[in-house]
Amino acid sequence: MAQKIAFITGGNRGLGFQTALDLKDAGVKVVIGSRDLKQGEEAVAKLRAASVDADVLQFDITKPADYQRAYDYFNSNYGRLDILVNNAGIAGGNFPGTGPEHRASDVPVDLLHKVFETNFFAPVALTKTLLPLLKKSPAGRIVNLSSILGSLTLQADPKSPIYNAKSFAYDASKTALNAFTVHLAYELRDTKIKVNSAHPGWVKTDMGGEQAPMELSDGSKTSVALATLPDNGPTGGYFHLGQPLPW
Repeated sequence: MAQKIAFITGGNRGLGFQTALDLKDAGVKVVIGSRDLKQGEEAVAKLRAASVDADVLQFDITKPADYQRAYDYFNSNYGRLDILVNNAGIAGGNFPGTGPEHRASDVPVDLLHKVFETNFFAPVALTKTLLPLLKKSPAGRIVNLSSILGSLTLQADPKSPIYNAKSFAYDASKTALNAFTVHLAYELRDTKIKVNSAHPGWVKTDMGGEQAPMELSDGSKTSVALATLPDNGPTGGYFHLGQPLPW
């Protein structure tokens, strides 16, 4: 059995897949969660071809029944979970964009609910379900995939580079996820579990688009670093490539 066991939601493509690929150097056994089992199996085949110790679990972040199935899977196979990367998420609109989904006064309420269900409520519920297994790890790590767009400090600053990059549903869901990071890290402050938010950067993915300046290989670096923090590493933080971001 590998030294550490990791679960990456939405791990069959994009940043999740690249994170799984890059965890190879840390000697991590990676289980990717994939809504489509066939796509997940294809992704695992690619990971194994790259010498990654990988498996797939059919998993849909929007289906609460899958949270318990994930718990049962890790509990029966490993008895613990060392790393949870809450990677799965949706944009709620095209980036960059000017449609109603990006404006606070016009955003469809059903879209707001959909984005929050996927980007906030689901990771909170999944983490709560898997937390007993993370507590059995000698050094549990929880990485919440956030975004610099969730920074209220930068969103409110006219001098900020993201001041004009507003998409209300997505941004607010990541702000809420950041709040979860802060609160859960505080709750677990006397344990060996570390909880942090990661901003991967604007990366060439299905969500980020081809106009994004960063490659996948760079976008995964923050998640990998936070997933493999040493015992004296930070918790309750918000980071991009080793640098703290303002909340």
